[in-house]
Amino acid sequence: MTSAVRPYDPTAPLPFFVYGTLRPGEVNHDLFLRGRTAAEEPASLPDAALYDGPGYPYAVTRRGSAVIGELITATPGAYGELLAALDLLEEYRGPGRPGNVYDRIACDVLRPDGTPVRAWVYLAAPPLARRLTESGTEIPGGDWLRR
Repeated sequence: MTSAVRPYDPTAPLPFFVYGTLRPGEVNHDLFLRGRTAAEEPASLPDAALYDGPGYPYAVTRRGSAVIGELITATPGAYGELLAALDLLEEYRGPGRPGNVYDRIACDVLRPDGTPVRAWVYLAAPPLARRLTESGTEIPGGDWLRR
């Protein structure tokens, strides 16, 4: 995933790639995204694997795998509020902060036709990612909805 993960301005208004409880039909989609999205479309995150968590998944970088999800574009005027809400939900406190459960990273995700789109993705923070890759339960196929 080294080519897909690059430094990026943390305030840039990017779409979000969601892969777990924020996907359509899941509990957090209704709580956090309903009425705040201009577009929702299928997408995948290359070079990542999905691991089961306590009621929600974690994505971690891993070459050769992919995570399935949706690309979410915020409605005009809702971006800042949505970003703050998702950062709080994902326990993201800022770049490289030790208390982060997830890190918000700008990654290239792929539309079904292969077109790359830069998006915010919440990946398991490094200490958690190490534990997951060593002893976590991987979700085969990288699709939370087919677990």
